[in-house]
Order: sequence, then structure tokens, then C-alpha cells
Amino acid sequence: MVAAPQDMSVALRVMREEDLPAVLACERAGYVSPWSEAIFRDCLRVRYCCLVAQTREMIIGHGIMSVAAGECHLLNICIHPLFQRLGIGRRLLRRLLALARREDADTAFLEVRVSNRSAVALYRSEGFDEIGVRKGYYPSADRNPSRREDALMMARAL
Repeated sequence: MVAAPQDMSVALRVMREEDLPAVLACERAGYVSPWSEAIFRDCLRVRYCCLVAQTREMIIGHGIMSVAAGECHLLNICIHPLFQRLGIGRRLLRRLLALARREDADTAFLEVRVSNRSAVALYRSEGFDEIGVRKGYYPSADRNPSRREDALMMARAL
């Protein structure tokens, strides 16, 4: 088990390949169906915007975003469960959106599990609106292929 560090100053910085073991540990702690190392490597390879949230001791979160054709897609935002509800996810989201604006994106899109109430509340509080539902988008927690979870599709103007 990971203990929360004494110094809670958190820096947001560009993800590096050597961060992947810590990013994967965070991803596995935060999600029932985590991304694979290969997915993260592909995101770095194609130069998506990949950030980490880091205390002095450890990486405690990450965010991945693609920007193209005037749109950004928030592909993955994860904060280690021990560090959730401290405003770190909001800071990471705002930084990603600021970077998207610098790249001339005018709209942000994302998908979120319908059961992830805290993330949905965060996105709504940051101006995202529901624009649709993707039926059966996410694997269920028990990974039973006959039970999948819907995703809310959300968007906001930048």
C-alpha cells in the first residue's frame, strides 16, 4: 500500500518513457480495466499530450489528450485513489484544456463511465455537457463480456 507523502506539493509535467512503470501502477490502482503499457507507449510515440502529476516522492496521476482539426479528445485522466478529491484531477484537466487552446482547439470531448459519479461531477463543474451515450463502451468490473458499462459522451467549448 502507498502512503500519502508528507509534502503534498504537486507538479504537472510532460510524461517521459521512464515514467511508464509508475504511470502503469497508478493506472492499475485507479481503473478496473487499465490501459496497457503498449497503449501508453503508442501515445508517447505519436506525440499526444501526455502529462504526469508528481509529488517529490512519486507520480500520483496522469493525463493523455490528442489534439487535431480544432478538437481535443481527453483520452485518459487518472489520479491514484489515495490522492483523489484533493483538486489534482481538476488541475490536470485545466492544464490539458489550456494546452489544447494553445493548439487552437475550440472543442473538447471525452467519454466517462456512467458509474464514475465523481468524474462526471468534475467534468460538469468544468463546463462539460452530456452529448450522448456509448452503449457497452467499457468492460465491466468483472470483465464478463456479456456485461459492459455505458459511457457518457461529454463536450465543452474552449
